[in-house]
Amino acid sequence: MNFESRQPKSNTYATRKFCMIDKVGYLFGDLGNDFFFLLVSSFLMVYYTDIFHINAASVGSLFLIARLWDAIADVTWGRFIDIRKPGACGKFRPWIFRMSFPLVFSGILMFIKIPGMSDNFYMAYAFITYILWGTFYSTVNIPYGSMASVITSDPVERTSLSTYRTMGSMLASLIITVFVPLIVFIDNKADESRFIFAVILLGILALACYMACYKLSVERISISYSGTQRPNLITSLKGLLRNKPLVTILIISLSFMTCFMLIGAVNVYLFKDYFSNAKALSLVGFLQTAMVFIAMPMVKPLVIKFGKKELTSVAMLLSSICYFLLYSIPNLSNTQFIAILTLGMLGYAFFNLVIWAFVTDVIDYHEYLTGLREDATVYSVYSFARKVGQALAGGLGGYAIGMVGYNASLKVQSADTLHGIYTLSTLGPAIIFLFIFLILVMFYPLNKARVHQLTIALVKKRNPTE
Repeated sequence: MNFESRQPKSNTYATRKFCMIDKVGYLFGDLGNDFFFLLVSSFLMVYYTDIFHINAASVGSLFLIARLWDAIADVTWGRFIDIRKPGACGKFRPWIFRMSFPLVFSGILMFIKIPGMSDNFYMAYAFITYILWGTFYSTVNIPYGSMASVITSDPVERTSLSTYRTMGSMLASLIITVFVPLIVFIDNKADESRFIFAVILLGILALACYMACYKLSVERISISYSGTQRPNLITSLKGLLRNKPLVTILIISLSFMTCFMLIGAVNVYLFKDYFSNAKALSLVGFLQTAMVFIAMPMVKPLVIKFGKKELTSVAMLLSSICYFLLYSIPNLSNTQFIAILTLGMLGYAFFNLVIWAFVTDVIDYHEYLTGLREDATVYSVYSFARKVGQALAGGLGGYAIGMVGYNASLKVQSADTLHGIYTLSTLGPAIIFLFIFLILVMFYPLNKARVHQLTIALVKKRNPTE
């Protein structure tokens, strides 16, 4: 069936033009998301091992199972949204408003310890609350991520949305990685009461951000289908499997999230135990955010000149080289390690700033192949890959920390354990970033020229009489 015969009717809402308000509103969405997402990815494992006293390998199993469940929840929720009709406030915004309240409440529950209970109770409690939070996270994150493709259809404006989304994430990262370690650790030990204080404060901030995203964002593009045109699952699956850019970006995202989450989880142990300086995590967090803000003004001109694929490929190669250097150079001091690490963080800062614009290109390509505009379905499949990456990293991180011999009851870890932690923190990311570079260069087809051709082709197919 050709594209035109399946093409739904596209409407543009009569509203204000795309402007800075849209970028700021979209920024607030990921700022709210990442207050808890980054807190969980960076500190929940150490909370479970050091306060709940759950074995690290068991935590890894919990993370693996929960993230796989979340991945299924993402696709299910994305499909649910795509078959709903847009309302007066749009298709995606209402769900951000409705589901943000249970999301924040479930996030707080994860960090509440009921005193005097058995080890089995704490394991069960962690399992239930973590899965509950992850499920609610899907109900907010899927509509939020899908919304970018209906805020604007312009590729350059979408790159701006991707940049501002990453800015929101980095602002959250600045707060989580710089200030949270100063609050929750006392003498290099996690403190239960301070964790609760930090979580409640972050919950209030997250709700405020979600409300700002809801109020400031505008969905300009509405897609309507007749009864015979409405998407069906079999047609959607066939289109997804034919979408080579989507398949490639799924592999890339799975790999990157595995790496990024592994870095976040293992770095806590690296600085707390290997360098005996948990508060150095604050400096690393600050520098990670600083690299994003340094890269940010360069993204748009570099993308315009070279293209998204070309820019991110070089960035991934830079990160890989830096982590190989960290692994290869012996006896680095804390300061020397952070100096080289900062250059590596600049590399994956570019990737983070551009990746969401990749996703909108993939959604456009899906429309080109099938004639169906299934923003939430395609985005949820992409999110599925990220969740699988989180699952792998959570499981891998927990298992790896356990395998190198980490023992929370020991004041000082053994030399072999410390060496194992250092290897996980350096060689692992080096290999994964190199793999991403090779996949981008060899298999991802949407280079600068082809994205331009795709944009022109879609305009013609959407408006065949013009």
